[in-house]
Amino acid sequence: MSMDKIEDDCLRPLNFIEEIIENDLKAGKNCQKVITRFPPEPNGYLHIGHAKSICLNFGLAAKYNGFCNLRFDDTNPSKEEKEFVDSIQKDVRWLGFDFTDRLFYASDYFEKFYDFAVYLIKKGKAYVCDLNSDQIRAFRGTLTEPGQNSPYRDRSVEDNLSLFLKMRDGQCLKGQSVLRAKIDMASSNLNMRDPVIYRIMPKPHHRSGDKWRIYPMYDFAHCISDSLEGITHSICTLEFENHRPLYDWFLEQLDVSCHPQQIEFARLNLTYTVMSKRKLQTLVEKKLVSGWDDPRMPTLAGLRRRGYTPLAISKFCERIGVAKTISTVDISLLEYFVREDLNRIAKRVMVVLSPLKVVITNYPQDQVEELDAVNNPEDESMGSRKILFSRELYIERDDFRENPPKKFFRLYPKGEVRLKHAYYITCEEVIKDDAGNLIQLNCRYDPQSRGGWSDDGRKVKGTLHWVSAKDAIKGEVRLYDHLFKVANPGASKDVDFCEELNPNSLEVLSDCLFESSLNEAKVTDHFQFLRQGYFCLDRVQATKGQLVFNRTVALRDSWAKIENSSKTQK
Repeated sequence: MSMDKIEDDCLRPLNFIEEIIENDLKAGKNCQKVITRFPPEPNGYLHIGHAKSICLNFGLAAKYNGFCNLRFDDTNPSKEEKEFVDSIQKDVRWLGFDFTDRLFYASDYFEKFYDFAVYLIKKGKAYVCDLNSDQIRAFRGTLTEPGQNSPYRDRSVEDNLSLFLKMRDGQCLKGQSVLRAKIDMASSNLNMRDPVIYRIMPKPHHRSGDKWRIYPMYDFAHCISDSLEGITHSICTLEFENHRPLYDWFLEQLDVSCHPQQIEFARLNLTYTVMSKRKLQTLVEKKLVSGWDDPRMPTLAGLRRRGYTPLAISKFCERIGVAKTISTVDISLLEYFVREDLNRIAKRVMVVLSPLKVVITNYPQDQVEELDAVNNPEDESMGSRKILFSRELYIERDDFRENPPKKFFRLYPKGEVRLKHAYYITCEEVIKDDAGNLIQLNCRYDPQSRGGWSDDGRKVKGTLHWVSAKDAIKGEVRLYDHLFKVANPGASKDVDFCEELNPNSLEVLSDCLFESSLNEAKVTDHFQFLRQGYFCLDRVQATKGQLVFNRTVALRDSWAKIENSSKTQK
């Protein structure tokens, strides 16, 4: 942990989870240990909401000199794949957390789960039920009406043991039987109305193969896994608050030596995106995005491919804090932290997205000169680079207007601008093709303005980026916007969330011109294309040898404007 992080922790007030932990430590609880866990189900890729949980659990362990386990909740082979296991480990490491020897799988405990289930049966606290899922739902009752006992609830211990063994040995068909905990069908908490703890699922498991025909439910497996690993504080999101009595009931009935404390916090919700793994999977399966790592997706793989940094994400998670109240965070805040980090580390380069040819008529025909360009004015240690200047170059098409509006400080007929790192130029002639399309500007340059400054004191308000025709390289740029066109997609039950996708979330520009230094770009590099935004090389296209850059985030900073406006009003 860095000194800056330690200082930040000392300055900010404790969140409610830290207060619980510090009180436990003062009381000598858990032998003054802190052991947390991050328990993802490998049925999809992690997203930015998971990042909040990762930063919280690993961060608490680091702060209190404890440990954090990465444990895969791999108890549902119908939805889980090794691809997801590998991607999750990669994402956790990318965020900067090392689980070293703290990697676990719920599947490691399958035999123990089964033994604990047998223990509950022998204790008269579990029974095999032959009602189907619809019947179980009907018997459960409602929030205002108690449930009804299953007709199989009073089977003898011997019958239940025999039937459960048949379930394990594959002698029962899927949907024919389940194992249920015997608790209270009249409980005000629906989760306590004899929940299912084992179901038949004749599917091969990505780790145990065909060994098992039955698999435990999450509520049963999760608390036992926590106990077996000696977890002290089992931190989860608010939707599990009503499951806490069941979590405690299982551990009390099983008479385990370690009884972790479950604590709930509010999950992360972001505007203009969805955090449901099911909905994200729908987008992938319907091919509405290119995959789990599509740069428009809120998955960590997608954010990494788009150029987001681990530091920006961790700073964002720290800023939004930990609370028990559900809220939605403006995505502008996340983008703010991305800009803050990239402004510090990104190399400044010049790229023309929509090229317009410029000929410097008074510049020598075959002359080429090298100019100095600062790599990052925020960090002198990043040094400078050489860029070529020649008679022919390209500027942005939008940087010229034949009939400019008022306060147009870019190029127009007889107008003068500064070329970044180079010279002043003045537009003298506009050339069009037979159809009237603009194809070229003829300009003159001021030889005394090298470096973009003039000794005569004249003021030139406009500064344009450019690339030299001598060494410009051609490539593709992808401009990304919000994946959805509404701030809260899926909020209306009358509208399919897929219909709320933003049709303009991706714009592909295929004829862009880059300064030659970008020929050496790596997928780990970050760049600020002057006046355009922050960009990175696309990881997927780079493996194919293609020069494709993704816009990470635009230069505009709406969150900073909101912050400044708020301060002004105060």
